[in-house]
Amino acid sequence: MAAEVSGELYRKQVPGNVDSSWKGICNAGGVAALSMLVLMIVQIVIFVVWPPPNTVAGYFTLFDNSWLLGLLSLDLLYIVDSILLILIYLALYIVLRRAGESAMLVAVVFGIAGVVAYFASNTAFEMLSLSNQYAAATTEVQRENLLAGGQVMLERYKGTAFDVYYVLNTIVLLIFFPVMLRSKLFGKATAYFGLAAGVLMLVPSSAGMLGLYFSLASLVPWAAWLVLVGRRLLQFGKR
Repeated sequence: MAAEVSGELYRKQVPGNVDSSWKGICNAGGVAALSMLVLMIVQIVIFVVWPPPNTVAGYFTLFDNSWLLGLLSLDLLYIVDSILLILIYLALYIVLRRAGESAMLVAVVFGIAGVVAYFASNTAFEMLSLSNQYAAATTEVQRENLLAGGQVMLERYKGTAFDVYYVLNTIVLLIFFPVMLRSKLFGKATAYFGLAAGVLMLVPSSAGMLGLYFSLASLVPWAAWLVLVGRRLLQFGKR
């Protein structure tokens, strides 16, 4: 009995040790971080090779030619990314909670609330449905109504819910920064890459050309953060 208590105290005191009951979520978070990086690269390639349309009619034509490419142009992979983000946040909470449990709890709640907001903002499948109706429309009035409906979907796609998602996840990264520095489990580089990504995300990507430039610039430190966090979480999962 004494040996078991001693072993438990040792695991709690040695930095980087994670209780065996939480190793699964650490591994899941590590895999999610690296998978998210891969999906981000795929999404960038898709946007470069097949730039998304600028009009509702352009999206309807794109959906008519390829429903999959239409969904990808409206961030289908981002939906998957958001699910992976939940796993990353939960794993980081498990690892970093001893360095700031209140802060990490707030960060996780904000992060999940942001993901829920993003799900509400994405209108990829609504646009697919409207495009199918547009293709089957027989009168000009029907087509005009469907185009108007599509415009509403595009406004919602980059509207309030999306901005809430963007801002909340920016706050999450800013909260992670001091906790990571205090814990010393991830190294200063990881913390500062997260801070850099968070600072660049202070301007939402929906804020015109300025937002576009800031969002593109944030991808560099964000990618580095995903790699470092993913590798470290997988290390915790093996211990």
